[in-house]
Amino acid sequence: MNDFYAPTGPGPLDQADGLRRLFAGSSRRFLALAANPHAPFSGIVLERLTATLALLGRKVLVVDAADGSPAASEAAALEIAPCIEQLSPTIAYLAARGLPLRFVNTRGSSARLLDELAAAAPQCDVVLVHAGAADLARLFTQRTARPLLLAGDHPESVKHAYASLKLLAQRCGWLSADLLLVAPPHSPRLPHIASTLASCADTFIGAALTGWSAVDPAGAASDAPSAALRRLVAAQLGLDDEPKPAPHRVAYAHVPSALAAAPHH
Repeated sequence: MNDFYAPTGPGPLDQADGLRRLFAGSSRRFLALAANPHAPFSGIVLERLTATLALLGRKVLVVDAADGSPAASEAAALEIAPCIEQLSPTIAYLAARGLPLRFVNTRGSSARLLDELAAAAPQCDVVLVHAGAADLARLFTQRTARPLLLAGDHPESVKHAYASLKLLAQRCGWLSADLLLVAPPHSPRLPHIASTLASCADTFIGAALTGWSAVDPAGAASDAPSAALRRLVAAQLGLDDEPKPAPHRVAYAHVPSALAAAPHH
């Protein structure tokens, strides 16, 4: 994955600028969570994902840019860092609805925003972007990703997840995805939903659903992330084997509940 962004405007002011862009955050991961207005409890999904990332030893910046997320500050278009809220030692949060369009260039790309985010939160190993599929396509024009699809256990949400994957396949060439199902984890419907979505993706798009996990909307913030979610997130980070956290790093117990309580649809 090439994290270097070549701007279309004037060249860098000095040679070091290009080197900083090439090597800064070379181990940083950008995760794409496709928003779904038909799937409730997206705040809980963000909380569970950040808890899992913290458990895996990562510091994360959540960029919350979905249509139902809090609006970005007007000041964010000028300077992002002061608009980032530090929720805990391992989790930072940016209200970002509408922000990708403020960074769009004449080619329809908002890729520069991801560079700005990385520079604004250099301490973060992971930038988790929660946005609609169209905004994700604009943002990730210079990067590859395996998107995280979001759905509930009802047809409209699954249709929207499929439509998001189709759009990302057409515009970004992304032909694999993971799925997060917001539903009671023991629901007998979940394996069928995942297999049906996987079959449709393979048959009509040529895409693969590589993994899925349930996210329990009734779970407590202090609950440990499920083994399935840990495996899925570890795979997103490119980890061959799920690392075992040290006993003193029970990070999920300290994840703030502000994400879960955020006013998402």
